[in-house]
Amino acid sequence: MTFDLFTTTEDHEAIREAVRAVAEERIAPYAAEADEREEFPKASYDALVASDFHAPHVPEEYGGAGADALATCIVIEEVARVCASSSLIPAVNKLGSLPLMLAGDAALKTKYLTPLARGEAAFSYALSERDAGSDTASMRCRATADGDDWVLNGQKSWISNAGISDYYTVLAVTDPERKRGSNISAFVVEKSDAGFSFGAKEKKLGVKGSPTRELLFDQVRIPGDRLVGAPGEGLKIALRTLDHTRVTIAAQAVGIAQGALDHAVTYVKERKQFGKQIAEFQGIQFMLADMAMAVETARQMVYAAAAKSERGDDDLSFFGAAAKCYASDVAMRLTTDAVQLLGGYGYTRDFPLERMMRDAKITQIYEGTNQIQRVVMARALLKG
Repeated sequence: MTFDLFTTTEDHEAIREAVRAVAEERIAPYAAEADEREEFPKASYDALVASDFHAPHVPEEYGGAGADALATCIVIEEVARVCASSSLIPAVNKLGSLPLMLAGDAALKTKYLTPLARGEAAFSYALSERDAGSDTASMRCRATADGDDWVLNGQKSWISNAGISDYYTVLAVTDPERKRGSNISAFVVEKSDAGFSFGAKEKKLGVKGSPTRELLFDQVRIPGDRLVGAPGEGLKIALRTLDHTRVTIAAQAVGIAQGALDHAVTYVKERKQFGKQIAEFQGIQFMLADMAMAVETARQMVYAAAAKSERGDDDLSFFGAAAKCYASDVAMRLTTDAVQLLGGYGYTRDFPLERMMRDAKITQIYEGTNQIQRVVMARALLKG
């Protein structure tokens, strides 16, 4: 296992400056409202589409920005710094469409990546089920061959931006008689497909502006040309996808943590107790120093993993899992400390810290719990 250096270029920093301006001016003002009303932040979506940050990973040949993995992480990080729900727009678009980029044929890519790049459609990813979360190979959703078509039945759970997205990459068992894990295939399902519907919105702790719903399939007929990759290769494609997209969740976690730190620093410089700013107390300074160290360590891990994602390094699986695990743990710990620094104010909705703390929790859970990330890392280490 090797650790290759990465560098951010002038282009990367220009992207950071541009997306930060969009985030602060056109996304931050609506973050609390999206959380309070539990509504998809349409204003954020429109702002991201207008600036070409809604799906920056889409290659230029399909009309996309062609951003590399590190640039995409910077976009997600900067949006998450002000609104975690809005950062799921570029993150989920990448998660949903990356299987096509990894394994789809030319016609499939052109058909679905082009409207995604134009902001005319959004993409979601459907892997988990009620009884198949960490154990993805135990899924029960079935796709049965019928001539050149496939007929899909079953359900998927915990699907981010469900109901908002127009397209869904869905994993389903296509050959129950084959070996477990090698009997799963991937398909693109369109929102308008007959027999495809959604469950009620989940009532969640955080990221309330990103709707999470079940997908329900009742005799949904899928044309054969919507198969992603070869039959039976679905789980392999899904796991390759997660190796790359765990890095984007790590970027989201870094953004949430940085946003909390920024608010905490501003507050302690203004708040006075015992006749002086509380920032002058050494105990507060130690907390801030530890928080800043943790954020920067997480950021460096994310950027190193993003560079490996771009190169397709053999050890991406380890580094992606490590970045996601560490950064999300940092986000949870740091947002909790930030709430503590604001005292009673931190516990109220007058300040964004309590929202950030709630939002941070999901980064330890989705795209593989942090316990699963540790399993991934351990297996990589034991394989040598």
